[in-house]
Amino acid sequence: MNQPLAYVHPGAKIAKNVVIEPFTTIHNNVIIGEGTWIGSNVTIMEGARIGKNCSIFPGAVISAVPQDKKFNDEDTITEIGDNTTIRECVTINRGTTDRMKTKIGKNCWIMAYCHIAHDCIVGDNCIFSNNSTLAGHINVGDHVVLAGMAAIQQFCSIGNHAFVTGGSLVRKDVPPFTKAGREPLSYVGINSIGLRRRGFTTEKIREIQSIYRILYQSKYNNTQAVAIIEAEMEATPERDEVLEFIKNSQRGIMKGYFSS
Repeated sequence: MNQPLAYVHPGAKIAKNVVIEPFTTIHNNVIIGEGTWIGSNVTIMEGARIGKNCSIFPGAVISAVPQDKKFNDEDTITEIGDNTTIRECVTINRGTTDRMKTKIGKNCWIMAYCHIAHDCIVGDNCIFSNNSTLAGHINVGDHVVLAGMAAIQQFCSIGNHAFVTGGSLVRKDVPPFTKAGREPLSYVGINSIGLRRRGFTTEKIREIQSIYRILYQSKYNNTQAVAIIEAEMEATPERDEVLEFIKNSQRGIMKGYFSS
């Protein structure tokens, strides 16, 4: 990491085999794990906690102060999990007093020009395509895919294994295993392709389809649908995950498919 054209603050803790390319700036109170590569013209600001074997491409800004007028220079952090790739010009802001951190999980792939705002919690194995934008205080589960230019409103939640189509405006919570699209955002099916790629059996996919058929295609309101699913469907981890997500939704879940 002995790169004379990069600036590394003496208070930063950098593992010995980290590669730092020219013209990068690393501020105080930063920790970077083994095997990580940091490209040219990257800025890593105070409070960054970057894991092992990450790749951060030119122009990225990690752990900048939140774009939140209430922020008063509290001691907050940004966590980046192991094996995560952050492409060109991505911006990730550190937390506020709400959660004290912004967190990106392991094995994520954050493509160019994405923005992840303060107090977002992103799970493992997520893919955010170019220009995807997360406002503050958002929860994203594991194995979530955001297609290009998806925009997520503050305080929304996106469940595990969900897929959000390109250009979507997400104003409501997106339940697990679903595919979200159209405008206004609505349910357009389950993420069957993603589930198959991750080893879900045909039987398990059919079970998930049955759950959402009751919720979105049987003309019940959400309360009625949840009661029917609990009463009539066998308890499984996937069923319980869907029910728990709906019951805990703060913004309400996205609507069912409809034609405009």
